Amino acid sequence: MPTDPYFPTHGDSRYHVHRYELTLDYRPAPNRLSGSARLTCLGGAEPLTEVVLDFSEFRVNRVLLDGRVARWSHRAGKLRLRPARPLPAGGAFTVEVHYSGNPRPVRSEWGDLGWEELEDGSLVASQPVGAPSWYPCNDRPADKAAYLVSLTAPSPYAVVANGRLLARTVRAGSTTWVYEQPAPTASYLATVQIGHYQQLVLAAGSVPQVVHMPARLAAACVADFTRQPAMMDLFTELFGPYPFGEYAVVVTDEELDVPVEAQGLSTFGANHVDGRRSSERLIAHELAHQWFGNSVTIADWRHIWLNEGFAKYAEWLWSEHSGGRTAAQHAAFAHVRLGRLPQDLVLANPGRSLMFDDRLYQRGGLVMHALRGVIGDAAFFALLKEWTAEHRYGVVTTADFTTLAQRHTHHPLHAFFTEWLYGTALPPLGSEFPRAG
Repeated sequence: MPTDPYFPTHGDSRYHVHRYELTLDYRPAPNRLSGSARLTCLGGAEPLTEVVLDFSEFRVNRVLLDGRVARWSHRAGKLRLRPARPLPAGGAFTVEVHYSGNPRPVRSEWGDLGWEELEDGSLVASQPVGAPSWYPCNDRPADKAAYLVSLTAPSPYAVVANGRLLARTVRAGSTTWVYEQPAPTASYLATVQIGHYQQLVLAAGSVPQVVHMPARLAAACVADFTRQPAMMDLFTELFGPYPFGEYAVVVTDEELDVPVEAQGLSTFGANHVDGRRSSERLIAHELAHQWFGNSVTIADWRHIWLNEGFAKYAEWLWSEHSGGRTAAQHAAFAHVRLGRLPQDLVLANPGRSLMFDDRLYQRGGLVMHALRGVIGDAAFFALLKEWTAEHRYGVVTTADFTTLAQRHTHHPLHAFFTEWLYGTALPPLGSEFPRAG
C-alpha cells in the first residue's frame, strides 16, 4: 500500500518493523557487499497475504519467513514474500534475507542516494529514499526501528555506524565492528561509513562526541569542530535533552555537495573543513537535526519543512549566541532574499520537485522567527521543549505542530499559519525581532 504521496512506490503501511539486525561483510576493492538482514516485524490491522520490502538489485540467495524457507520474488526494487497462509493481524513475524552483490546508489533527481563507493572506502547518505541501496527495508520515514549492525571489513579500515560501538573483533586481517542504535530510527537515517579514519574526541561526558577523520585533516578538524560541544550545550538548553546516547561526526576524504545527517551521526566532506570554521553553520544545522528530524520524525515527506526549518533556525540561534549575526539579522536578510525569488512554494506541501529547494529552508527558518515574535520568547522556547519531549522518538505532521503552538498562546494563530505554511506569497516579517536569552 502506498504510504507517501511523494514516493508512492516506497514503503508499506500494512506492517511495522520493530528491529533490524544486519550482519554484513564488505570488501572495498571490488565494492562487494554480502550478508544477511533479519527483520523483526509486527502486522497491522489486517491479515498479511504478502510482505513487501524495498530492496535494490542485489542477488538474493535465501529468504526465510519465521525461520522457514519462503516463496519470494525480487524485481523493480521490491522483494515480495508470500506466506503459505496469511499472517494474522497484529501478529509478530520475522523475515531473514541473505544477499550479495555490488552496492550502487539509487539514482534520483537530487543525485546518487544511499551506498556510495568512494576512492578508498564508502559512505551511506540515504535521504530520502536511498536505504534500499544496501539493505532490505520498509522504506518510509514513519516506520522507525531499532538497529544492530555488524560489519566486517579489512582491518586497515575503520567502520562507523549508528549508535554505540559494542564490539570490535580482529580476525585474520579483517575486523568486525558491531554497533547498536536502540532508539527508533527511520530507514533513511541508518548509515555505515567506511574509510581510513582516526578519532578526535570532542567531549566524553554525558553525551560523548567524536569526530572520525582522515589524518591529513586532523588539525583543520580540531579548529572547525572545537565549538561543537558548546553548540550541544546551547541546543540542550533551548530544545531539551539530547535524544541519543552519543553523537559522531564523520569527515570523508572526498568532497560532498552538502553534509548529511543520520541518527546520532553526521557526515561532512573534506571541502567542509578548512581550519577557519567556514562551515560552522552547517555543523550547527546537522546537530540540530538530531532533535528535529531524527528523534522527532516526519510522517511523510510533505512535512519536510519541520526538519529543515527548525535546523535552519538553530543555525541562526547559534550565530547569535556565539557572537555572530543575531537571529533577527539573519531573518531580515533571508526575508529580503526570498522576496526577490519566485513565490510558488507552499511550505507545508512543497511537492517532490521542491522539497529540497533552498527557499524551503529559508522560509522554514522565517516561520520560526516570526512565530517567536508573535508569541514571545518564553512561550516560543517552551513550545520547542514540549515539541521535542512530547514527540520524542515519534512521528509528526504539520498539523501536530500548529496545534501544539496554539496551546502556547492566547493569540489566534490560524491566519498566521495559513499565510506562512499554506500560502505562496511571502508574508511580512513584522517589526519585532526578539533576541535569544
